Amino acid sequence: MTRTKIAVIGGSGIYDIDGLENAEWVTVDTPWGTPSDQILTGALGGVEMAFLPRHGRGHVHSPTDVPYRANIDALKRLGVTDVISASACGSFREHMAPGDFVIVDQFIDRTFARDKSFFGTGCVAHVSLAEPTCPRLSDACETAGRAAGITIHRGGTYLAMEGPQFSTLAESRMYREHWGADVIGMTNMPEAKLAREAELCYASIAMVTDYDSWHPDHGEVDVAAIIATLTGNAEKGRALVKGLPALLGPERTPCPHGCDRALDFAMLTAPEKRDPQVLARLDAVAGRVL
Repeated sequence: MTRTKIAVIGGSGIYDIDGLENAEWVTVDTPWGTPSDQILTGALGGVEMAFLPRHGRGHVHSPTDVPYRANIDALKRLGVTDVISASACGSFREHMAPGDFVIVDQFIDRTFARDKSFFGTGCVAHVSLAEPTCPRLSDACETAGRAAGITIHRGGTYLAMEGPQFSTLAESRMYREHWGADVIGMTNMPEAKLAREAELCYASIAMVTDYDSWHPDHGEVDVAAIIATLTGNAEKGRALVKGLPALLGPERTPCPHGCDRALDFAMLTAPEKRDPQVLARLDAVAGRVL
């Protein structure tokens, strides 16, 4: 049995949690570069916590430029077991209104300018992403959110776009009417893929700020309106996070869905053919199997 350590990757306000004990900003070096920012560590309700501002404090990284590999590697090095992704998104569904939260369970990845894997030439691995989020962790997020009085929608498909521009009207209609997407954002890919490769349980909380551009009564995306909704969503997000330690507990048993064993049968490169320099970079994310 291991100790639970919960990481929250989010924007401004989500990492500012009342009651965080022994709070300290720490610097973590990774072979994949510098993470988005220092990581705030501490404890909440007897459970270790880590908070990483995805875009950096002051929002200095665009969605394309977020150092996703360094972020996930850094969390793994800190001993994180469970990752909660909190991110703003647009909604393609009338009933998923601004201010609501969606517990995402599927993704469509439309990003194209990002490094999406820790593995490659010198050490090849293929992990399963059929179920890209952890149901156990998603259950905890749903329970904590409902207890905090948040309108929660369980299950939804997240369309990850490259950005930084918002969708055209034609794209918005296509994603909604023909592709079956429920929400749209710019940051959960390749984050979810990398978390799986690092054998971390991952749950995605999509915090709805707008209706993208498809809605006939709302028109194009208004950044000022998004920021106003973000402020309220951050408060709700903090309330949700505060409920997680009691639900997950300090002692952690193996994930019943196998997230923490994703690499068991993923490594394809023969041991004698693996590049030592590549293996050195994988010491944190794949050390269990290497």
